[in-house]
Amino acid sequence: MTMYKRIHIVVLLLCIISFGAAFPVYAAEEDQGKPILSSDSAILIDAKTGTVLFAHNEEKQQFPASITKIVTGIIAMESDQDLSSLVTTSKEARNEEGTRIYLEEGEQQTLFNLLYGMLMNSGNDAATAIAEFIDGSKAKFAERMNRFVVEKAGATHTHFVNPSGLPDPEQYTTAMDMAKIARYAMQNRLFRTIVGTKTLPWNGQTWKTTLVNHNEMLGNYEGTTGIKNGYTGDSGFTLVTSAKRGDLELIGVLLKSPTKSALYKDMTKLLDYGFQHFDLQQVRAANPAYPLAGTEPENSATDEPLYAVVPKGETPVITVTPDREVKVLTSLGEYSAGKLKPISPNMAAIARQYGDIDASVQRAVLKEDVPKEPSASTKVKIFIVWVGLMAYLCLIAVIRVRRNRIQRGRSF
Repeated sequence: MTMYKRIHIVVLLLCIISFGAAFPVYAAEEDQGKPILSSDSAILIDAKTGTVLFAHNEEKQQFPASITKIVTGIIAMESDQDLSSLVTTSKEARNEEGTRIYLEEGEQQTLFNLLYGMLMNSGNDAATAIAEFIDGSKAKFAERMNRFVVEKAGATHTHFVNPSGLPDPEQYTTAMDMAKIARYAMQNRLFRTIVGTKTLPWNGQTWKTTLVNHNEMLGNYEGTTGIKNGYTGDSGFTLVTSAKRGDLELIGVLLKSPTKSALYKDMTKLLDYGFQHFDLQQVRAANPAYPLAGTEPENSATDEPLYAVVPKGETPVITVTPDREVKVLTSLGEYSAGKLKPISPNMAAIARQYGDIDASVQRAVLKEDVPKEPSASTKVKIFIVWVGLMAYLCLIAVIRVRRNRIQRGRSF
């Protein structure tokens, strides 16, 4: 055997060994059904509870690009400004780089229209016009943005310096933070309406067209409800998408995807994974009265039903801690579904809840909810009093009639 053949065989064996070593890892990932993505950061959460269903580099600092406009939009909607107010386009807004809706300097549009132009068509000029209208400058508005995301959404690893997402080394976020921000924003009805709109006529001063939502998941993925995409050379392709099927609504975030095609393929994989493997279950009904486990029995309830996302085929273990926190345990781990509040004991409600309680006890405790029926002797007493009262009134009437007759006789 020649030296060349020996080297060839050794190389071939090494390749086979390397492939065999790598295959179990890949197979394990496929067996778990978890998506293999090309985006650098990704996260999938349940919109109702915020439960994380999938995450990859979710805390890694990334550039957001135009998904920044999610924050600009929800701030404008929750500000004190009237959405019908006319906003005048400044020179700075007119000259913004990147995607525009071609506002002219001095052009006036309602704040309402600018929100559509910004969130659907990703107009950087619209974002600047909105920021200047609310706070006078982009810098002041950015300060508001940074306060807002911390106070409203709990996003603590995000920083903004402009309202549009144009590149800046000091403007960054994480997939986790953007998921929190998107979840908060999607609770606003107007926001949901705008980011879920596919097309809208636009009547600008010099540009009349039909705006088309840049989020290509709309109309191409079943159940898509929003919300925003973005791109710059520094950020790569970014996308936040929400989709709802049945009771389950998911929010996916992708950051730094290499290509537009890869971006949308990744989001499809991410959402498919969520809908195929998880269900939303109600774990506590609203206002049930039940004894709370602890050193002393108490009663607790919740004003709204409590929900949990559960892997399909699993039965969650539900417990209530002494401080009234409802805990849900599944293969995802243990997390809180919410807290209960103390209420006054209601024996009737407890009797209705526990069907095995003795019927006589049920009748006894349910008396508090049912008007008492008078006994037979009480009814007789009431009748006698009523007859006596009627007789008394008749006697008074007879006496008055006789007295009137006597007086008339004397007058003659």
